[in-house]
Amino acid sequence: MDCYTLTVNGEVREIAGDEATPLVFVLRNDLDLIGAKLGCGLEQCGACAVLVDGEATLCCNRPAGEFAGKQITTVEALSEDTEGAAVQVAFIAEGAAQCGYCTAGLVVAATALLKKTPKPDRQEIASGLEDHLCRCGSHARVIRAIERASETLAHV
Repeated sequence: MDCYTLTVNGEVREIAGDEATPLVFVLRNDLDLIGAKLGCGLEQCGACAVLVDGEATLCCNRPAGEFAGKQITTVEALSEDTEGAAVQVAFIAEGAAQCGYCTAGLVVAATALLKKTPKPDRQEIASGLEDHLCRCGSHARVIRAIERASETLAHV
């Protein structure tokens, strides 16, 4: 059995398994980090999003070994991050989830967006979310949540 290391949520983790296994399965099955979800399995819905070196990255189809030497941050660690915490609070305040399946991916994408663009306009928000699908129709509340988080961060 192969062994490799990944840095996840600030911790170096030894993984025993095939490096070709998609990262979402390693996170969920080996590391018990279940925030990233398997949605479409084609990196087209965004439910599997994590931050990789600060960038929102879809990981349901990419081999875990590809992420060696990179900083992987899952939604579970975002409460310790200034932007991530603001996004989480804003999502709750705006009720920006219905079934919740896509929420972790949206929170990850919103966090990455606010790190790069602290005061995004509506077009920048739409662009930041273009890789994410919400079948429940919470898009308007998600946009309001990102705007709220941006306003909160402007006052920090």
